[in-house]
Amino acid sequence: MAAARRLAAIMFTDTVGYTSATQTDEARTLALLRDQTSIVRPILASHHGREIKSTGDGFLVEFESALDATVCAIEIQRTLHERNSSERDSPAIRIRIGIHIGDVVHSGDDVLGDSVNIASRVEPLAEPGGVCITEPVFGQVRNKVPNQFTKMEPVTLKGLRFPVEVYRVVLPWDVRETPGPTPDGTPNRIAVLPFANISPDPNDAYFSDGLTEELITVLSQLGGLRVIARTSVDPYKTAPKPIPQVGTELGVTWVLEGSVRKAGARLRIAVQLIDVRTQEHRWASTYDRELTDVFALQSEMAKQVAEALQVNLPSSDRVRLDQRAPPRADSYLEYLQGRTKLQGFAESEMRAAREHFERAIALDEKNAAAHAGLADVHRLLGSMYHHVPKPEWEAESRRHASRAIELDPNLAEAHASLGLILWDDGEFDRAMEELERAIALNPSFAWARMWYGNVLADRLRTDEALQELAFAEQLDPLSALVHAVRFNVLLYLRRWELAEDELRTLGEVEKFGILYHDCRASIAIAKGDLEDCRRSLERLAEFLPGRPELVTGWATYYACAGDLEKARELIRTVEGLPESVRPTSGIAHVYARIGDLDATFRWLDMAAESHKVGFQLWRLEPALAHVRNDPRFAAFLQKIGLA
Repeated sequence: MAAARRLAAIMFTDTVGYTSATQTDEARTLALLRDQTSIVRPILASHHGREIKSTGDGFLVEFESALDATVCAIEIQRTLHERNSSERDSPAIRIRIGIHIGDVVHSGDDVLGDSVNIASRVEPLAEPGGVCITEPVFGQVRNKVPNQFTKMEPVTLKGLRFPVEVYRVVLPWDVRETPGPTPDGTPNRIAVLPFANISPDPNDAYFSDGLTEELITVLSQLGGLRVIARTSVDPYKTAPKPIPQVGTELGVTWVLEGSVRKAGARLRIAVQLIDVRTQEHRWASTYDRELTDVFALQSEMAKQVAEALQVNLPSSDRVRLDQRAPPRADSYLEYLQGRTKLQGFAESEMRAAREHFERAIALDEKNAAAHAGLADVHRLLGSMYHHVPKPEWEAESRRHASRAIELDPNLAEAHASLGLILWDDGEFDRAMEELERAIALNPSFAWARMWYGNVLADRLRTDEALQELAFAEQLDPLSALVHAVRFNVLLYLRRWELAEDELRTLGEVEKFGILYHDCRASIAIAKGDLEDCRRSLERLAEFLPGRPELVTGWATYYACAGDLEKARELIRTVEGLPESVRPTSGIAHVYARIGDLDATFRWLDMAAESHKVGFQLWRLEPALAHVRNDPRFAAFLQKIGLA
């Protein structure tokens, strides 16, 4: 007797990050899985879904109609979204859902057939917290649910001869774009995964790390590509993942991966370009070269990648690639080690990076990239650790950024560094010109876009700012700093739901939680949730014991709680600190919360003199409207050139 066949809608669900979370904290992850099951199972039943089996961290479910399956999936994601929003002390539960409809074969309590296989392979294409459906499902539900749908690129699934049309269900709280064209219409999004070090000496790992970053930089300069920043690809070095998962998490359609073998002055570099959708190789090559040829090799690889992706390189891009002036090989090696060290923000790592950049310049004073790196180090060490007065580190940073531009006018990193220095010094128009120049030279430079978005918000061009910051997130989706900057703009504009989405994402991508708890304290103050603010400040105290900025945070807390004397007592403890470490703008903020406007403007003037004004706080924060309504504020803006 032939097995029973019938038309059915098949749903697959899968928990995001379940395997890695289990390895980190199995008991906590299993408890979270139980919570998920208790939420999902009743919703499946209410929409007539028949649970075929549990896959451990997900479900295989059969429905009689595509509409029931789709409405059920939307309801599951809505319920989980509300749960994640309300239970901010608990880890978020995020799942992916894929749905297909077609013939299935019933075998006992199980279902079999191509339709089941297709649904299982569509599910990984969904974003965390998202739903993907195939063309047959879309045809049956398109006019029957209020949601919109976004058509994705055709996907060739494993085991199938023909591409499958897939649609993403647009959920009301979605803030991210689906993988595909970026805001400027560029369709090719690529991630350069960390190159593997297969050298005889494991200490040569810095070379593969540095080469990865350099190739990202070179490819980023091509106008027809959008390249994911290194901060977002670095995690895949220690935790490799399948190519489709990388594509989903980073929103890319192409992945470039390879290996480096360095033996003395000889290099062997193997590289391959992979189509995320089909997992097929579009192009691959192996290079045997001398170390002195590495700059020319990077340009050659960039051109070949562009050709493989059928990107038409303008003559200006080709000229820029060909005109890169290579430094001495020993200077280049020092520079690569410095860039690798600069990926960490620990003081010891920054100091080590500074030593490498200084040696690179000593070996070859015309190494423009090393000057740009040294400009960044001086700025980061000075602004984060305050070991030298601000005028000193700022002068050193400006000197090296200017020298880098003099040596290589096309070095985007140097223009971005100079732009930030100029902004701090109140040269606002010149600063924006430098940041715009950096973006023009390197359209995929996420940090340049982030800082440009930040200064646009400082100038009250908030719609443009949010657009630039969203672009920066696409280019560097795992950067905690990018998410924190966008969170602050959204919070000042009181776009609560979007700000909370950014906060959740920040909590997922940040390694230590400093930015997360700082942002969480800010939104708690804005909402009047003083207990949550206290919890976040207590966590920050564990990370940043004794930091003056934490004192102003506690003083703000007490001012908002109505204990004005306690707020004044705390703020007096930091007023006498040296200018290099004194949180001047924070002190002014506390006095504004207390209601002492004379003290507020006195400290605001001092903040302007030391170039420490947080412009967005003062120009956008609704709770400071009484400061902006004072005639002295307009005079203050006029004086600093931001009227």
